[in-house]
This record gives sequence, structure tokens and C-alpha cells, in this order.
Amino acid sequence: MTTAARAARQWAGLQGSTAARVRLAHVAVTLLAAALYLWNLTLSGFGNTYYAAAALAASQNWTDWFFGSFDSSNFITVDKPPLSTMLMGLSVKLFGLSSWSVLLPQALAGIATVALLFAIVRRSFGLMAATIAGIVMAVTPVAALVFRYDNPDALLTLLLVAAAGALLRGLENGRVRWAVLAAVLVGFAFNTKFLQAYLVLPAFAVVWAVAAPGDVRGRLAGLGAAAAAPVVGSSWWVLAVALTPAGDRPYIGGSTTNSAFDLLLGYDGLARVFRISLGGGAAATGSAVATGSAIATAGSGGDVGPSGAPGLLRLLDPQLGGQIAWLLPFAAVALIGGLLIRGRAPRTDGRRAAYLVWGLWLAVHALVFSFMTGTIHTYYTIAMAPAIAALVGGGAVEMWALRSRMRFGGIPLGVAILSSAVMAWVLLERTPDFVPGLAIAVLAVGIIAAALIAMPVEIGRAVRLAAAALALAALLVGPVSYSIYTVGAAYNGGDPSAGPPVAAADGTGGRGAGPAGGPGPNQPGLPAGRASQGGFTYRGQDRYPDPLLVAYLVANRGSARWIVAVTSADDDGPLELETGLPIMAMGGFKGSDPAPSLAQLQAYIASGQLRYVVVGGGQGGGPGSAGAPAGSQAGLNDAWVTSACRIVDFGSGAADSPLYDCSAAVASAG
Repeated sequence: MTTAARAARQWAGLQGSTAARVRLAHVAVTLLAAALYLWNLTLSGFGNTYYAAAALAASQNWTDWFFGSFDSSNFITVDKPPLSTMLMGLSVKLFGLSSWSVLLPQALAGIATVALLFAIVRRSFGLMAATIAGIVMAVTPVAALVFRYDNPDALLTLLLVAAAGALLRGLENGRVRWAVLAAVLVGFAFNTKFLQAYLVLPAFAVVWAVAAPGDVRGRLAGLGAAAAAPVVGSSWWVLAVALTPAGDRPYIGGSTTNSAFDLLLGYDGLARVFRISLGGGAAATGSAVATGSAIATAGSGGDVGPSGAPGLLRLLDPQLGGQIAWLLPFAAVALIGGLLIRGRAPRTDGRRAAYLVWGLWLAVHALVFSFMTGTIHTYYTIAMAPAIAALVGGGAVEMWALRSRMRFGGIPLGVAILSSAVMAWVLLERTPDFVPGLAIAVLAVGIIAAALIAMPVEIGRAVRLAAAALALAALLVGPVSYSIYTVGAAYNGGDPSAGPPVAAADGTGGRGAGPAGGPGPNQPGLPAGRASQGGFTYRGQDRYPDPLLVAYLVANRGSARWIVAVTSADDDGPLELETGLPIMAMGGFKGSDPAPSLAQLQAYIASGQLRYVVVGGGQGGGPGSAGAPAGSQAGLNDAWVTSACRIVDFGSGAADSPLYDCSAAVASAG
């Protein structure tokens, strides 16, 4: 055997050993994510019934699947672009309707996110950093919630992480095709949740301009070539809607003009960031922020629920802190320390580029979420989790190495550990009944670990390992405990929060996550302990259709296109999931969209496409709802229905019935 052959064989053996360690760590981290996101996945039933109903409709009708319609008769879309409901619809079509088939795509997106983040961080910082990043991502409380729930943020997060990976790959050799791929992936993310996807673009553009190989002209040319990709990748659905005659597609929910452009710039765009009133859905968004919890807790969709006052410390407040803030201080120290450590590296240094990508990603999201005055939900913070995890993984490894090179090199890592231990103590003190004593224990362990690592004297290997183990415990026990709580609790509605209920800053019971109070929707029969009201039953915010109402509507559908029209997403979703039949969601999610007009409603009734109408709900619906606001389109429709149609006793007593039979109102409809 020649020398070259022996060297090649030795190299192959070394590579095989390294690859085996990588595979083992990668599989272990992925299995951790799978255990968290798949275990008892059906606990929350259908979770957000608004999107679950759209997934059912998408499985029944390809036109519905493409446009993201709420019901299979294509009356109105959900108030988001359709990519997430497309995937859920395919799952329901493949496996049949169940909470498992609806929630599975989100769980798989979470597992893929963790696995992909591991691969990206390993390429930048090595195996140990990747392992830390993967674990941090998997156990972040908001991740344990979002990747088990049917909101679109799960797919959004996966696509953005994939985009970051493509960008970092392109920075290695300056190949523009990778930057273009990153931009295309952002475009797909746009068709999952519109403008929120674009929050990563400033980071991507700056880092490519600064760190890509080649001269300034070449870098800017590559940036220009990539700039068109997100426009193309983003516009296909919006253009398809614009080019399809309104009569051949559903009304665009959340818009005031039946336009996807209106939706993405108003209700799902500027009105999310600024407290502005653009009319219709956008006005409703602003009012939701202003009016508070009565609306914030009732919705089943995705546009209500203020989370703390805008300001620099908003991410640390009781509503948002327990979701994402556990390792935010560590990530900040890691970013600053990492950039200083790589300060003398070449301009194209891969690790510095990675710090910049993840650091700017985190900074932009933190600024927008902290100061936006429109609608914000706690689960939005999932978009920050990949950046925090990558910075913690890369920073921990680099700062640990710095400790062995400099006398005082352990101080940055010690500061990072101590600051996050203090943060964990603050967050855990807000839930004193949740694992009593854990907060002070985490703080004490964090102080000890930080002191051992920061001290400017050489310590033995055993002490170093003990310090590392203590640091790991101090950093992870808080988010792990919150995540374990989260995967063991049932959630419902449009604004779930991970972890146990949290006391507000003023000492009152603040908004927090807790068990939804029973099995998810579509469970047979009427669960015990639920109070009946207007054809629906309640336990907490969970909402069930009365079996008597369901049976009556199904038995008396006849040839109608919709079995009933309802002005509340709280009512629409459970009814559609229970019956499997199309429900007309008048006014869209909040009942505030101008669809149908009174003339359209009367025409549907006159033609026999619609017979029954449930009056009440709107603006989020929910227990005790006073109904649609006077003067709104839904209010005008309700007023006509109550005057022209007759109350139906479906078995629970006519006096309490919200159900109206409009079949005799044909003359009025004319």
C-alpha cells in the first residue's frame, strides 16, 4: 500500500469517527425535539379551530386549498396567506380529519427546524455549538407551544431558518445562487404570514454586502440579483388573487375591499405594527388593542391579544418574558463577545458572518416586537428563538475557548451565565406556585457556575466539567420546566401562551397559558360541567356547538349550499369541524369584513343556497357576546335577520335560541 493510500485510509477513518459523533449528536437533538413536539400531540384537540376548519375545507376542495378558504363552498378566506393551511389540508386529505392530522404538519416543521438549525450552526461553529443550539431551540417554551399548535408560525420559522442556512452557505464562496435561494425561501415565508417574513431581510442584505467574497461592485451586484427573488417568491398568490375575478374566488378575509393587497398592507401589515385604523378589519385590529381583554381572549383566529405596553423592556414583561427571554441576556453577551473575538479576522470570516446574521435577525425582531403599537401575540416571539439558540451555541463555545487563552478570558462567559441566571430567577418568581424554590435554586447555581468559570486562576478538569454542568443546569432548567408544562397542557383559541399562568406586574392575575379546560373540539357528546348558552357550550374559553344544534342543522340542510351562516369565528370553526359541512363565516374572523352585503345575504336565501342564520357573536364572539356592532355590515345583516326571519327551537328552548330560519323571508329578500 502506498503512502498516499495509507494517508487516505487514515483520513477516511478519522472522518468516519467524526461523522459518527456528528450523526449521534444530530439524531439525539432531533429525537429530543420529536419527543417534545409529538408526545400526546392531540391533547389540545383542534387547537385553533379557525385554522383547523380551513384545513378541513382545503382537504375537500382544490380551489379552497389554493385560496385558503374557510369553508369548502369558498365564501371567504382566512385572514392569512394560504401556505400553512395548504400543508394542513394535504395532511387532512391524506390521513382524514382529526386533531392529529391537523397538528402533525406543525410538529414536523418544528422537528425539521431543530434538525436544520443544528446543521447550520455546526457548519459555522462546530459540533458542540450545534448541539447546544439544537437543545436550546427544542426546549424554548414558545417553540414547545407553536410546534404543537395550528397557527402559521411553525412553517414561517422553518422557512426562515432554511433561508438563513442558504445565505450562510452562499457567503462561504460568494455564489449568488445561494443568496437567491435564501430570498426565494423568504418569499415562501411571506406566503405563510405576509410581512413578518421580511424582518430577516435587513440582516441578510447587510451581511451579504459586508461579508460576501469579492469586491464591493460584485457584492452589490449579487445583492441586486437576489433582491428580485423575494418579490417573485412573494407575489404569486397575491397576483393570482388579483387576476381572478371576484365572482370566481372567495372574498379575501381581513380586507375591506376584497383584495389581497389591502390585506397585506392593512390588516396583516401596517395595522400590525402601528395602531392605525384603515377601516374594516384594520380598524378592528386597532380597536382590539385599545379595548383589551374582553376581545383579546375570545378569538379563535390570529388578530387580537395585546401583550404588554410598547417599550424597551417589553420582551421581559409578564406576557412575553416566559416565552422567549430566558437566554436573551446570554445571546446578547455572546453576540458582543463573538464580534470582539473575531474582530481581527478577515472580512469574509464565516463565524463573524454567522454572528452578524443571527445577531441582526435578533435585533430587528426585538426592536419591532418591543415597539410595535398594533397587534402582537406572545407566540410571535418564536421567530426570535432560532437566532437566540444559534448565538448561545456559537457564543458558548467561543467564550469557553477564550477562557483558556487569556487570564481573564472567563469573564465574558461568566457574565453571560450570571445574567441569564438572574433572568431565570425573575421569570420563575412570577410563578411562585410552579415548582416552589426553583427560582432561588437556579440563581444560586448560576452564581456558583459563573464564579467558577470567570475566576482568573487555573482549575482542574473535574472542576471545569462541574462548572459547565452547573451552568447548563442554571441556563436550561427554567425553559425546560416551562416546556414540560406546555406539552402537558391543552390549549385553544387564537392567543395561546406557553408555560404556567403568570402574575401581572401589578400583582393581579395576568394572562398566561394554562390547560384549556377539557378535550379539544369535535369530541363526541356534551362534556360534563359545561354551561349551555345560545346553542354553544363553554368551559373557560373553549367553545363547543350544542349537539342538538348540530343534529338539527344537518337533518334540515336540504339542498342548501351552506348549512348555516354565523357571525363569529368561535362559532364557525367548531360547527364546521363537528359537521364536516360548509358554514358561511359572515364577516370573516371578527365579523367585521363587509361580506356578505345585505343584498348578497338576501340573494343567497332567495336562491335556496342558505336557510339558517345564527345571530350573535362577531368581533371575536365568545361567552356573553353582545353580537355584531350596530352600523357594521354584520350588524345590518343581523338586524334584518331578526326582523324578517323566525326563531327556531332546535330542542333547547326557543326563547334562548340564536338560530333563525329565513326560508319564509324570500319576499323580503326580493
